[in-house]
Amino acid sequence: MKHSVLLDTSFFIRLLNDEDKLHNNALGYYKYFLENEITLKVSTITIAEYCVLGKITDLPLTNIQILPFNLKEAQRAGEFANILFTENKVSITNLHPRAIIPNDSKLFAQADIDKTIIHFVTSDVRSKSTLKMLKNGLIPKFEIISIDVPFSDTFGILDL
Repeated sequence: MKHSVLLDTSFFIRLLNDEDKLHNNALGYYKYFLENEITLKVSTITIAEYCVLGKITDLPLTNIQILPFNLKEAQRAGEFANILFTENKVSITNLHPRAIIPNDSKLFAQADIDKTIIHFVTSDVRSKSTLKMLKNGLIPKFEIISIDVPFSDTFGILDL
């Protein structure tokens, strides 16, 4: 089975801003994934987040598969959010009349359901703690790659 990664909004913000301090790291991961035929995926949720301040035409979508957020992902996101609300000790009364599901729960659900995704790629430091809390209730099948660490360190490669 071919592996893939799910790219977060923060990844694209860094990749597309050559003045960002993490730009070179994001670019390094992007090139590494493409050169090693690791499929790049982006959620429609991430695209929506990016389009708050950016344009869809900025995104390098020709090299990336777009993942829709559908019924299976919605159900899994609810399960993930339930665990996160419990871990964060959010009271039931705060979830009525409706719970607002954090986007991380939705994105993590997509990464967990897609059998090819092995990493969620982000620069958001909260994602690591969110995944750690989630693991108190179940075992997601993906890990986080934080682009604050260069790809060469993550994959043990000499970047010559």
